[in-house]
Amino acid sequence: MFRIYQYESCPYCYRVRKTIDSLGLKVGIDFEFVEASYGTPGRKEVIRLGGLSQVPFLVDGEIQMYESLDIIDYLQKKFS
Repeated sequence: MFRIYQYESCPYCYRVRKTIDSLGLKVGIDFEFVEASYGTPGRKEVIRLGGLSQVPFLVDGEIQMYESLDIIDYLQKKFS
């Protein structure tokens, strides 16, 4: 199961969420969302894991990535 660190009003996170929806992935089965708006424990975890204070941030095992278009490409290749 992969994790997406994100927050609701982020337009780049929105793109990733729409892709996840289009792929039919299920929360709690395929992935989990982690709230990562400024000042949250999720944002601190993003910085600790990847070194940048940027979302969306994907963690899938050893794979970590920040850029929304890279995340979308990765998910489409993995789940299409």
